[in-house]
Amino acid sequence: MMKDKNPHFSFRLSCLVNGQETEREIESSRSLLEFIREDLGLKGTKEGCGEGECGACLVLVDGKAVNACLMTALQLQGKELVTIEGIKGRDGGLHPLQKTFMAEGAVQCGFCTPGLIVASEALLRRNPRATLGEIKLELTGNLCRCTGYEKVLSAVEKAKKLL
Repeated sequence: MMKDKNPHFSFRLSCLVNGQETEREIESSRSLLEFIREDLGLKGTKEGCGEGECGACLVLVDGKAVNACLMTALQLQGKELVTIEGIKGRDGGLHPLQKTFMAEGAVQCGFCTPGLIVASEALLRRNPRATLGEIKLELTGNLCRCTGYEKVLSAVEKAKKLL
């Protein structure tokens, strides 16, 4: 009897996604990024490099910023996932980070923006009084070719005051 060299097992994933209980049958080999974009239809999380180097796929898992391209969906079992679509202001509108990114002109092509906002949100949740140096350090894993980072840093500094 020949065995399949790459067996795919499916499992029932149960987790919280952007505040909503979610259950899906998915293959065990599915990446978290594929699950977010293809199964959930949430397109804000981007695939930049597929190797965890660019930060375009950052999401929050149980409050921590993680590269969705490096995790399997299986690792999400029983956890809370927040994508860029789930980052909102207290009134359900724009989050202060989203407002300051726009006001400061920190949004250029927009490809890296979701990852930058997720990384900034993770930092400000942990440390609402983060220094400029800490903000710079937190954003070192996010590649942006358009902004030059100065406007991004300014946006995070201003959002910090609004939170």
